[in-house]
Amino acid sequence: MRNFAYSSFRLRDASFEIRLVYTLFLLFVVGGLATTWALQFYRVGFSYERIVAYYLGGEIQGQMFFPKNLNALLEETHFHTFMMSVIFLILSHLLLSTSIGRSSKLCLILITFLSHTADMTSTWLIRLQSPLFAYSLMAAWIGLWIGYAGMILIPLCEMWLWGSNTK
Repeated sequence: MRNFAYSSFRLRDASFEIRLVYTLFLLFVVGGLATTWALQFYRVGFSYERIVAYYLGGEIQGQMFFPKNLNALLEETHFHTFMMSVIFLILSHLLLSTSIGRSSKLCLILITFLSHTADMTSTWLIRLQSPLFAYSLMAAWIGLWIGYAGMILIPLCEMWLWGSNTK
């Protein structure tokens, strides 16, 4: 982690061992995100009707769902806020250590952050304000896929494909 203290640090210049550790971390993150999204799609689904039924109560493929109570929303928000903020921080640091342009880095970081914010607030807004916020939840999920794909793939390419690392 001390590598991140130097603004001149680039992933492509890191030793093989450092690149290996970062790569293994990124593979764990991919596994975690993949299982989260699979569970999300299996349980909730990616459609207005399914999201509304999941949060406000209804039927999804023959299974009855009750409206999410405030305790369930609070628990989900609590878990996501703590866990995903750590993942976001580490992936942002890895992205900032690449040689892509500053505006591209900032764009990916902001897309991911804003998508997380929309993801966490949309569930509350669906439940407490209007089912129309299901559309903002779907947009947030798309933003998260784009943001995290970039925050994972760009560092991997920087470490193994774009650099001429001889260490």
